[in-house]
Amino acid sequence: MNILVFGASGRTGREIVQQALVQQHAVTAFVRTLPDFDLQHERLRVVKGDITNYDEVELAISGHDAVMSALGPHTLLKRVPALVTGIYNIVGAMEKKGVKRLVYESALGVGKSKADQNAFFRYLILPVVLGRDYADHETNEQTIRSSRLDWVIVRPARLVDGPRTGNYQVGLHLAATFPFGRISRADVAAFMLEQLTETNYLKKEPGILGFKSLY
Repeated sequence: MNILVFGASGRTGREIVQQALVQQHAVTAFVRTLPDFDLQHERLRVVKGDITNYDEVELAISGHDAVMSALGPHTLLKRVPALVTGIYNIVGAMEKKGVKRLVYESALGVGKSKADQNAFFRYLILPVVLGRDYADHETNEQTIRSSRLDWVIVRPARLVDGPRTGNYQVGLHLAATFPFGRISRADVAAFMLEQLTETNYLKKEPGILGFKSLY
């Protein structure tokens, strides 16, 4: 499969790229600045671009079988309008070019999954720490749900560095452990790659959470 990865220079994005290459996919990594991305492979193409520039996004998407987004903010202190504009551009370009499958990395606690989390998260962590980031995810999720794409929105718990274990929980009503569970980026990347061909969660928003004893 020919895959385009947005946010490829981030920690989850790099995991997606590396695992996709191991799985024999052809991968295009869309990055903002080339020095931030040093991976090299015969099946890897690196494209420098700006997600807020629709023409650059459309050009990158053309010819791909699927798109994956691991875009995220560099700070939780303010909203990042570029991420919202970027997803809007990605969805629009995919619809125009006829690229159907989109796998988007959101976060556990966004949207209806907020109600499944404990009170500590809902009334302290979310409004004080994560409110701005989650507001962007909320907007992006709505853009994706309103599209004509074959999408999967993946909502991981708190992301941590760690090995791929293949041992995690997935569900549409997943409650994180106090204060807010966690999952390795490697496991998230593996699950997201599975969604390129799986249909169990097509047009759904599965949460993903690592087992406490593993992290």
